[in-house]
Amino acid sequence: MNKEQLVAAVAAKAGTSKAVARATLDATLEAIRESLAKGEPVQLVGFGSFTIAERKERRGRNPRTGEPILIPSKKVVRFRPGKKLQEAVSR
Repeated sequence: MNKEQLVAAVAAKAGTSKAVARATLDATLEAIRESLAKGEPVQLVGFGSFTIAERKERRGRNPRTGEPILIPSKKVVRFRPGKKLQEAVSR
């Protein structure tokens, strides 16, 4: 499902126009993005949690040359599905 399909599905389920559903979805995604940028987790009960984790610096290899390289540490977004979402997917 891409964003346009998601907007159409939300509009149909909520009984609103696609424009309203798109604006709502954009605002929701922006709020999640801002919260994660501040380092704050986002918990959506029944759906899941978005958190920020620090990946440690590690050694790797350049696949072309085989030369060892140092991969720097960085922050990554992690998602952990909630119980209801996990049950829906596992059926």
